[in-house]
Amino acid sequence: MLQIRYVWEWPVRLTHWFNVLSILVLSVTGFYIGDPKLVVPHTSDFMMGWVRVVHFGFAYVFAVSLIVRILWMFIGNQYASWKAFCPWATKEGRKHILGTFTYYTFLRKKPPYVVGHNALAVMAYSVVFLLFFVQIISGFALYSQYDPMGIWASTMAPVLSSFSTQGLRLTHHLIMWLVIAFAIHHVYSAWLMDVKEKNGTLSSIFGGYKFINPKDLE
Repeated sequence: MLQIRYVWEWPVRLTHWFNVLSILVLSVTGFYIGDPKLVVPHTSDFMMGWVRVVHFGFAYVFAVSLIVRILWMFIGNQYASWKAFCPWATKEGRKHILGTFTYYTFLRKKPPYVVGHNALAVMAYSVVFLLFFVQIISGFALYSQYDPMGIWASTMAPVLSSFSTQGLRLTHHLIMWLVIAFAIHHVYSAWLMDVKEKNGTLSSIFGGYKFINPKDLE
């Protein structure tokens, strides 16, 4: 008999959708900032200024969302916990890593059943969180250059002294493409697991609940 289990708490879901919105807006505005080829009406001479305002505004939203999600790793439930992001640290976790890998490489028909994220997914998310962090640091380092005497310039001084402006721009641009590629794969993987596991994977990021068959956890 199926059980309904509350898996993704509201802070996890909320930060997830803030990240989605932020990545979308930051990517679109970032494209324009990097290559402003849009036709701008005469009444919109400040187009670049408005685009930069939106870009930097959502950069703050993205940074705060990431901080909240990291904090929730220490106060949330077991599915959001930082421990879930270290499957390699336990025997059961390493078993799930191998089982998930053999499923993805077509060596087994069904993936190991887990209530939260599978072992390979959380390892990938750890890398993505690192990319997010580098993206935020490089972005605010570039942002700080508008006011060399401001607080952001002082905060980012070690970064600015260690990397060239062009190096920061290239890093920022490359990570944007990596994040977009991850987002495409993420949507496909969520859909795949929803079809294979039939437990409401896609709907759970909206409502937080999954449908669990206790037999699958044995």
